[in-house]
Amino acid sequence: MAITVLIPTPLQKFTNNQASLECEASDVKSLLEALEQSFPGIKARLCDEQGQLRRFLNVYVNSEDIRFLDGIQTSLGNGDEVSIVPAVAGG
Repeated sequence: MAITVLIPTPLQKFTNNQASLECEASDVKSLLEALEQSFPGIKARLCDEQGQLRRFLNVYVNSEDIRFLDGIQTSLGNGDEVSIVPAVAGG
């Protein structure tokens, strides 16, 4: 299943400056593993020591926040688009 992953600028140094990637994965968790296989070190920037997504990251599947779906167990299908978005705070 071809999944498009949109990589934010601060993480592009881990993806050879690629802003968009194609990956094969059945859910967000396996997508994170696939990213780590292709780009060693990126998972440590995305996940904490327990394997959960870091608090300051938002992940969207087809514009839907995975926190309101099944979290990292959210299923992915062919043609889905996953966006990794760093949280922005301030005022």
